[in-house]
Amino acid sequence: MTLPKRLQFLMLLGLCLSGQVAANIYTYTSEDGTVHLSNTPTDRRYTVLLREKNGGTDSAPVAGKKTMPLLAKKANYDRLVDDIARSHGLDSALLHAVISVESRYNPKAVSPKGAAGMMQLMPMTARRYGVADSFDPAQNIDGGARYLRDLLAMFDNDLNLAIAAYNAGENAVAKYGNRIPPYRETTNYVPKVLGYYRQYQARK
Repeated sequence: MTLPKRLQFLMLLGLCLSGQVAANIYTYTSEDGTVHLSNTPTDRRYTVLLREKNGGTDSAPVAGKKTMPLLAKKANYDRLVDDIARSHGLDSALLHAVISVESRYNPKAVSPKGAAGMMQLMPMTARRYGVADSFDPAQNIDGGARYLRDLLAMFDNDLNLAIAAYNAGENAVAKYGNRIPPYRETTNYVPKVLGYYRQYQARK
């Protein structure tokens, strides 16, 4: 279902005011800026916008496929992520947030651009940090953590810029005067990561 933004806003406002959501509502924004809503998503680009009143699920399932809730997947890697985060002086909640958005804890994930593994390392980034096997969770997360640590140092611990650079590259952030690049993917990516970051910090 595709709705004009004004109609989408009015519908969401009504749902929020009533406090009643009969089923999870999922959304994604396509390249032309069109907002798509559905209670039965058929595309992996959908993410949860509103949850049903009883709590719903942790992830947006694709119709016809069984998916493990995101927090259950996260639990499988808590110890590994904690150890790697500690070794590089990072908050484990930040690593978990990046992983949640990048791959949803799928160690075999590959993007159309060739990024691979749980933290979606590009081949050049993997080589830069000595990652021999991007599909090995320990190697991948360690490489991604070191890259994120370097980005934080590069941008004076500005979390927004470091996260933007992780998505778009440090050169893109520098090109726009150390601001978040105006790329649709990046401007959507940063608040998603920050949202998970706050959620995971609250769970500690």
